[in-house]
Amino acid sequence: MRDSVPPGRVRGVGLVLGACAVVVAVVVTLVVLVVSGGSPGGSSDGRGTLRSPGSSPDARPSPSPTPEWDPRPDSLAALGDSITRAHNACSPLSDCPEASWATGTSATVESLARRLGVPASARWNLARSGALMTDLPAQAEKAAARRPELVTVLIGANDACRSSVARMTPVADFRADFAEALRVLRRNSPRTQVYVAGVPDLEHLWEQGRSHPLAARVWELGICPAMLADADAVDAAAVERREKVARRVRAYNAALREVCERDARCRHDGGAVHEYRFTTRELSGWDWFHPGEAGQRKLAEIAHRRITAGG
Repeated sequence: MRDSVPPGRVRGVGLVLGACAVVVAVVVTLVVLVVSGGSPGGSSDGRGTLRSPGSSPDARPSPSPTPEWDPRPDSLAALGDSITRAHNACSPLSDCPEASWATGTSATVESLARRLGVPASARWNLARSGALMTDLPAQAEKAAARRPELVTVLIGANDACRSSVARMTPVADFRADFAEALRVLRRNSPRTQVYVAGVPDLEHLWEQGRSHPLAARVWELGICPAMLADADAVDAAAVERREKVARRVRAYNAALREVCERDARCRHDGGAVHEYRFTTRELSGWDWFHPGEAGQRKLAEIAHRRITAGG
C-alpha cells in the first residue's frame, strides 16, 4: 500500500502553489513593462517616456498665433540718424526733416507717413544726425512714451563711417544694442509694429560719387573716412580697407535681420535698401553721400511697399 496524504495537507499545498503562481505572474508582467517601456495605462514613445493612451508621439503645444500686421497704422515714430533727418537734402550742413523719407511733409518726397495717411500730429521724428546704434535704446524709450502704432528704424551707417576701420562698431555690440532697443520698446509699448531698413551699401556710394569732379574733394572734409578717404586710391591697401567696411555693413544688416525676425511685430526690409543702387541724381548735391530728395523718396517707396505688403 502507498502512504496516503491527509486531505487538509493537500489543500494547504495547493494554496501555496497558487499563491506562488500569482507572484510569478505579477513579476513577469512588471519585467515586461519595464523592458518595453510601457505602463498599464499608456505606451512608450521609444525613449522610455510614457504617454497617455491615444496621445501622439509627435504631439506638441500649439504655437502662439502670429499677431496680425496692420498695414495702415495711424501714428508713426521714426528712429535713426542723419538719413532720417534728411541731412543735406535741402541745404548744406543742416537737417531738413520736412524732406524725411519717414515723417516728412514734402509733396516731392511723399514720405511714408504721407503715403500711409498718418496725420501730422501723430508722427514724430526722433532720429538724430550722427547717431550710432548705441543711441537707439534711448530713442526707442522716447518713442515708446508716445505709444505709436509704427516705429521705423534706419541706423548703422555711422557705426561703419568711423575715422578708421579699427574704430568701427563691433558687430556683437551693434546686435546687442539693437536688441536692447527692441526690448525697451516692447517693455513700454508692446503692440507697436516696427519696420527696419537696412544700412545702405556704402561701397556703392563710393563707386557712384568718385566719378563726380567735386565729390572726392568734399569727402576730404571728413565724410565717412573709413570708406571715402583717398577716394581716388585703388592700391591694395585702399581696396582692402573699403572691403572691410563693406563686409562690416553686411554683417550689420545680418544682425538687424536676425534680431528683427525674433520679434513677431517687426518687419525687415529684406535687404531692399542695401541692395538699392542710388544714383548721383538721388544723392545730395552737397555731399554725394546722404540721400537727396529723390533718394528720400526712394526710401519712402521701399518702406511703404514692405509695410503694406500682405503676410
